[in-house]
Amino acid sequence: MNETELMDQPAANAPALDAGTQAIFVDYLLHLGDNGLILGQRLGEWCGHGPVLEEDIAMTNIALDLIGQARMLLTRAGEIEGAGRDEDALAYTRDALAFRNLLLVEQPNGDFALTMVRQFLFSAWSYELYRRLTASTDPGLAAIAAKAVKEAAYHRRHSGEWLIRLGDGTAESKRRAQDALDDLWIFTDEMFEAQPGDAALAAAGLIPEPSSLRPDWEAMVERVLAEATLTRPDPGFRREGGRTGRHSEYLGHILSELQFLQRAYPGAQW
Repeated sequence: MNETELMDQPAANAPALDAGTQAIFVDYLLHLGDNGLILGQRLGEWCGHGPVLEEDIAMTNIALDLIGQARMLLTRAGEIEGAGRDEDALAYTRDALAFRNLLLVEQPNGDFALTMVRQFLFSAWSYELYRRLTASTDPGLAAIAAKAVKEAAYHRRHSGEWLIRLGDGTAESKRRAQDALDDLWIFTDEMFEAQPGDAALAAAGLIPEPSSLRPDWEAMVERVLAEATLTRPDPGFRREGGRTGRHSEYLGHILSELQFLQRAYPGAQW
């Protein structure tokens, strides 16, 4: 079943939640949807500029997978919120401060090595997350996760294989891959940082505890880095804040392109 067929299904009933927990759950769904939307937009910038035709197509397909996930998640967020906002309203009319995506996904593409490192770090995390979300007590989210986990498995494998090629390739490709890893590592802790309210969602069986994803993520990352002959950066300074709306300067530039038509012609329809 593709995302269009999933969204055409009758809205699945969520478990009964108090108003506070419901608002937190909507915020979490926005977090997931925004991750896919922003990273999909970033990868879309590679369309027509990939290093080889096959990879150009592969990155475009990954971008479409992520945007498809975003559509379903933002739709689900709108259903739970019950305020009349659909996927388009949530994607095109919110300001940067209302976005909840990880800082990692909004970072510039840089060179091909940086794009692949960013994709691998994110996909290794999203695979572990969606694998657990298939057991969510929210049937809508569980159905979305069942589809997304298959896509995340491919994204992880594809980017991981490229990371191995680059790291265990030429001196130049290895340098670029290691530089990208060093630059992006400061954004990885945010993936496992719990926010106020996450404990309540986990207690209700809606989501896993964010920290519970780290062991499996680290095991996968360590395995790929070892095969790629790359060095895991030392922990140190870290960047976070995306889930609370504190973003880098890059998000505003992404949204200026993503939201231009709706901003210029509010309410326009085909």
